[in-house]
Amino acid sequence: MTRFLKVISYIFHPLFIPIGGTLAYFAIAPYSSLAQQSGNILPIFILTVIIPIIFFLILKNLKLVTSVFAPTIQERKYPLLISIALYLMILYKVIPQNYISELYFFFVGLLTASVSLFVLLLLKFKTSIHLLGMGSLLLFLVGLSIHFEVNITIAIGMATLLSGLVATSRLYLKAHTIPELVIGFIVGACSQLFLFKFWL
Repeated sequence: MTRFLKVISYIFHPLFIPIGGTLAYFAIAPYSSLAQQSGNILPIFILTVIIPIIFFLILKNLKLVTSVFAPTIQERKYPLLISIALYLMILYKVIPQNYISELYFFFVGLLTASVSLFVLLLLKFKTSIHLLGMGSLLLFLVGLSIHFEVNITIAIGMATLLSGLVATSRLYLKAHTIPELVIGFIVGACSQLFLFKFWL
């Protein structure tokens, strides 16, 4: 059981949420072009997966972090600051070149949620970044379903189930308390929900 839940924590690591949301958008959007896909998927993958991994290796070499899960409040500050900088780069350099409002506000939501978590860290409160990511992705899927008027109930149901599984994993591995998980999910979900009025 422990090994299975560790695998879940790795597979649904918040590192993969931005590219997951991007791929979900292009899988659901009925009018996305090949140019839009190639102009967004690759740079977003590089900026949100490859570059953070490189930064993690550097931080680990400098002994500023000990694990990809950044277990302490101090360790979490560095990945969050890096994420905030990379989200800003995506919003200012990647998406505007091939503007897609749905993706733009998805990343605005991720940026808002990350800044909120960083403020909570400054207040010495550790929140689950895993659940922030799952909450963001789940609400983004709900928004896409409403926006494009498509039935993706199965995808939304799977995202809900996986959110519960990730929460169980983090709780079982003693990485977080229940309040830390709940607040992380709420911050992620609300950061997307409050932006619906701008693109739905």
